[in-house]
Amino acid sequence: MERWVFITAFIGVYLAVTLAIGLMAGRRATSSVAGFVAADRSFGLLVMYFITGATVFSSFAFLGGPGWTYGRGAAAFYILSYGVLGMAPFYWMGPRAAALGRRHGYVTQTQLLTGRFPSKGLSALVALLSLVAFIPYVTIQIRGAGIVIEAVTDGHVPLWLGALVAYGIVIVYVLVSGAMAVGWTNTFQGIFMVVIAWTLGLYLPNRLYGGILPMFEQIQAARPELLVTPGLTASGDPWSWGAYSTYILISAVGLMMWPHLFMKAFTAKNDDTLRRTVILFPTFQLFLIPVFLIGFSGVMFGRGPDQADFILPFMILETDLPWLVVGLFCAGALSASMSTGDALLHAAASVVVEDGIGPFKLLTEATQRLLMRLVVVAVGAIAYFAALDAESSLVQLLATAYGIVSQLAPPIVAAMYWRRATTRGVVAGLLAGWSTAAFFWLNPGMKPYDMHEGVLGLLVHVPVLVIVSLLTSRQEEAHTHRFCGPIVAGEAPE
Repeated sequence: MERWVFITAFIGVYLAVTLAIGLMAGRRATSSVAGFVAADRSFGLLVMYFITGATVFSSFAFLGGPGWTYGRGAAAFYILSYGVLGMAPFYWMGPRAAALGRRHGYVTQTQLLTGRFPSKGLSALVALLSLVAFIPYVTIQIRGAGIVIEAVTDGHVPLWLGALVAYGIVIVYVLVSGAMAVGWTNTFQGIFMVVIAWTLGLYLPNRLYGGILPMFEQIQAARPELLVTPGLTASGDPWSWGAYSTYILISAVGLMMWPHLFMKAFTAKNDDTLRRTVILFPTFQLFLIPVFLIGFSGVMFGRGPDQADFILPFMILETDLPWLVVGLFCAGALSASMSTGDALLHAAASVVVEDGIGPFKLLTEATQRLLMRLVVVAVGAIAYFAALDAESSLVQLLATAYGIVSQLAPPIVAAMYWRRATTRGVVAGLLAGWSTAAFFWLNPGMKPYDMHEGVLGLLVHVPVLVIVSLLTSRQEEAHTHRFCGPIVAGEAPE
């Protein structure tokens, strides 16, 4: 029997186990909207650690990370930098958001935002733009799953079919079990992903070069430009410091503004769990070290920069590993893809229904859950067809999405910490920031110093928010005090 058949069978077993975990996890949640969206606020430290780490590091890290390291060298180090920087503010913001969620019954980021700044239009606007940011992020995950399965089966299972099967399973357990399935499958997949990454990251340099040091010595002799920050662009030219530094900045600002990550504040069992998750998160960043080693190991053996996203599966097949090891690698890559994709689909459905439809129409809990399930299927379908035609690299797709979602940072900070902020100021800032980011994304040649369009959007967004807020009527003190005043630990919901 051919090798690809055994690999395909192993992948099938892995997917079946993941599906079983996702379906069984749902038995622990109530049938309420809070159960579907926030897992009844029950996640402890273990699940919070892995749901945060596995959700952040997805196909963009497991496949895009080696791809950028292989094709662009030190440019990939920006991925390592922004994770720690972006997570740190959540040590303070996370517990406060969680407390406000308990106090007011919030289960989404936008509910917190519009609780402080009442506006149905603002709710719909944030829901729409969040959905626009989600689509390329989900596309990354689906395309990553398809790339891996197609590569390791020698094309016998094409990208379209592999992606369809993997994400069909994700959609099923998200539909059935909601946030509880996301939490427990992410724990399983996160462990799997880290083990496989370290195994391959240490094995490949030793197999191909005789060790990590000899690998870098050969790269230094043949391709020294790959080892000098800030690295290269996709075309092979030196990447500017303006682009490199603003990629780090926009990703750090936007990291915890992703609705699917910010909403995890509403799932934690208590504030200590959130703070410990933030403290421990940098240890999950160690997952990136072997990912970069994998990319560097392909420099002397690769097939050209146009195949960067395929470099990891290519290296696995070129080293003639046993079919079981290849199957484990594929399962690890699928873990990276699915552990983020399920959270994204779940969050997209929650945001669209709770924030895009809920403010305009009173819905029963049964209707909300039904609509969320329909949105999961719709978003998954849109992203699936987008994945089949995607031309940008996995990392580039994610960087573009960060330009959109980072604009949520100023209003979220203002909602919890600035008493003088007003609804008009927040709406004006969002429109100005998103418009500016969109303009420079459509006209990249006009960006000063090659700065990321999202940073340029923030440079316009923040002053507009401040100025318009100061020029408009102050909110009632009692109202602002409910959000910016002291939070009593363990207080009951209103």
